[in-house]
Parts: sequence; C-alpha cells; structure tokens
Amino acid sequence: MRLRHKPWAEEFINSHPEIVIPNPEELKGKWESEFNNNHPLHIEVGTGKGQFITGMAKQNPDINYIGIELYDSVIVSAVENVIAAGSPSNLRLLKVNGADLEKYFEKNDVDRVYLNFSDPWPKIRHAKRRLTHEGFLKLYESILVDNAEIHFKTDNRGLFEYSLISMSAYGMLIKDVSLDLHANMPEDNIMTEYEEKFSAKGQPIYRVEAKFV
Repeated sequence: MRLRHKPWAEEFINSHPEIVIPNPEELKGKWESEFNNNHPLHIEVGTGKGQFITGMAKQNPDINYIGIELYDSVIVSAVENVIAAGSPSNLRLLKVNGADLEKYFEKNDVDRVYLNFSDPWPKIRHAKRRLTHEGFLKLYESILVDNAEIHFKTDNRGLFEYSLISMSAYGMLIKDVSLDLHANMPEDNIMTEYEEKFSAKGQPIYRVEAKFV
C-alpha cells in the first residue's frame, strides 16, 4: 500500500491523547486503569483507518478495544473515524509497531487478537514479516490470557493457506473456517474498508478463528 504523506497528521494525532495514547508503555499490566473497568480487552494489530475496531467498540460496549497502527498517515483516518462515531469510551488507539507488543502488554493483559487484511508479504524471504508467522504467534501468546483466540480475515488465498498451516503447526486449534464469509455472512460481522472494497468486486473473503491451547 502506498501511503500519502499528510504533513498535518502528527499534530492532529497529538491533539487527541484521549484517543491515541501518548505513552502506552506506562499502562503495561494495568490497562483497566485507562478504561476504568476490568472488561475484556481485544486488540487489532494493523487497524488501518479504524472502521472495524470502531464498529466493534460500538457493537460491544462491555469489551474494551485497542487499535494498533504504526503510520501517521493511516492512523489519522482512524482518529477521524473514532471522533465521527462519538469517541466510544471503550476504544483507544496506539501508534506503535505491532512487532513491539510486549513493550505495552504483559501476559493476561489481552483477551483476543484481531488480524484483518494484513500485508501478505508474498516473497518467501519476507515470511517472518507476516502477522501469522510463528514469531508473531509466539508474541501474541505472550500477552494473551490462556486459551485465547485470534480472529483473522483476508482476501489473499495464499496468505490464508499459509496462516492455517502456521497456526496448526504452532499447535493452535483451528475453528470456524470460512472460504467465502459473505456467502453466509454472520449478522454481527463488522467489515473493514478493504473488506467492503474486495467483496464489492466479488472476491471471496477468507476467515478463521484459531485458539491457543
């Protein structure tokens, strides 16, 4: 994805610390103090423009959500989406690298991880960058509660097949596999921007729930 430079983005992001937490490392192990409750915490790694995580927060007020995105030019759109949705009190954003999750969360901090339309990194030499690579699965497990799940959606068949193999090889329990999510779409499905785009073109959306055991 080619990112359009937005010179105003950094200032706009910094002006909304109630949405984009400025020093998230200080909340490691004590996220309940940020949300003022002990509700389950779900995170989306690679939240993009924030349509999914914002929709989930509005749909499930008894769950806390954090969207993680590294790039100013992308997360600024997520901030705008959060504001447009009325800034749900159970939603925050982090402008950090998803590879550094252990800096911000400790074991049992997180109850679920969402991965939506992640970069497929199709070249073999880039496999370790895929968010469903063994190295990332180990990272997620290190911050999740026991028996937690990853929910993964993509339009990329190759990445989906790779992810099923990677999760299975890691010892995860593969659940609820869909090779065409929109053929029998659940009523509570929240679509991402990419999901709307690709499904409108008739491309199948692949989805899996996988559980650490």
